[in-house]
Amino acid sequence: MVSSSIGNVKTHKNIGWGSLSLLLFILGLLFSVSFGKYDAIGDYILRLIRVKPWSNVNTGMHYTVFYSLAFYIPALIIGYKFKSDWGEKVGRILSTILVLSILVTLLFFVII
Repeated sequence: MVSSSIGNVKTHKNIGWGSLSLLLFILGLLFSVSFGKYDAIGDYILRLIRVKPWSNVNTGMHYTVFYSLAFYIPALIIGYKFKSDWGEKVGRILSTILVLSILVTLLFFVII
């Protein structure tokens, strides 16, 4: 009885819709974070469509951080909806952390 139930235990997760959670998280990160001397991908995209990525030329508030919520929030939702797929937990947890930190930061700037 025990041996047959051990054989039915799933030891790995398959790539599925929940895996998009991790992919969307990575895209949001690439969209909003600058790496070394290189601008974030979101900066290039916003400049291409003639939208300012920074509040004061290259300093001040980095608007792409807020635009990255368009990646993080769907990643969070997909991660909660498809819990049996590979990468969903990491994408869901990291997206939750970044969404909360962005919202707390926004709240902090609104209060001050």
